[in-house]
Amino acid sequence: MLGNTGNAHDFIGVVFRLTFGLIVAVIIVFAFFAPFYQYAAPFIWLEHQAVKSIGLVLLVASLVWTAVAQIQMGASWRIGIDEKNQTELVQNGLFAVSRNPIFFGMRIALSGFFLTLPNAITLLALVLGDILMQIQVRLEEEFLRNAHGEKYEEYCRTARRWI
Repeated sequence: MLGNTGNAHDFIGVVFRLTFGLIVAVIIVFAFFAPFYQYAAPFIWLEHQAVKSIGLVLLVASLVWTAVAQIQMGASWRIGIDEKNQTELVQNGLFAVSRNPIFFGMRIALSGFFLTLPNAITLLALVLGDILMQIQVRLEEEFLRNAHGEKYEEYCRTARRWI
């Protein structure tokens, strides 16, 4: 879970929240304080309608993908690692294609957001978010390997980490 113990899991949670805060701040500045948007260091060479359209398509696709993955996860859905409650290992639906479809959807969303509003802050959010997800996925894989043993090892042989 995302608590305040100071361990690696909690640190990742704090940085995730800061990354989300950056995203919200950029949206607010862009929408309501346009003259200040220049301080986000926009990448003008990426500001084309085609690039923004690709970004919007990625955002919508990631929203649908992530929602489907969360529904398919059912009762096994958790934020962070819950060491107290044993859950079933979900291997069907999108989880048959990717061991981490929710994080994959989040990676696509960050890419879409960057393409929609290309600037230094959204690039930072993309890079920081991706690094955090890479770390979190590996922590979760270690936990699942310990919790499910050979069943998880077999799953790893049939489904890729991302896609």
